[in-house]
Amino acid sequence: MRVLYIGLLLLSIKAVAQHEITVEVLNVPSSEGKISVALYDREDAFLKFGEVYASASSAAKTGKTNVLLENIPNGNYAIALFYDKNGNDKLDTNWIGIPKEKVAFSNAKMKLFGPPSFKECSFDLQEDTRISISL
Repeated sequence: MRVLYIGLLLLSIKAVAQHEITVEVLNVPSSEGKISVALYDREDAFLKFGEVYASASSAAKTGKTNVLLENIPNGNYAIALFYDKNGNDKLDTNWIGIPKEKVAFSNAKMKLFGPPSFKECSFDLQEDTRISISL
């Protein structure tokens, strides 16, 4: 009976495991502004600002900037990030909606006619993870 109890306890701990994702942003052009990272957990929410699962930002550092996302459970996720050069907490776009600030994604690049899909950007999280993304 004791073995069963310990097994159930370990299973429940694993089911609610929380992880850290360290997003290593490469090719940051300057130390002005900040890097803002958005984590999405569903395809229908991807790239919708009001549907972000988790987010974080860090002051930009020329070359490489790390941004930490904490307390993320096991699951399938996608990351979108941008270099907020002017630090106004929003992705600046031109009059037709094309970003003026650099954007990047996990596992995929911007396409000629728009962003990649959630599926193209997604990754499976089962442990603390480091992801490198180039601007």
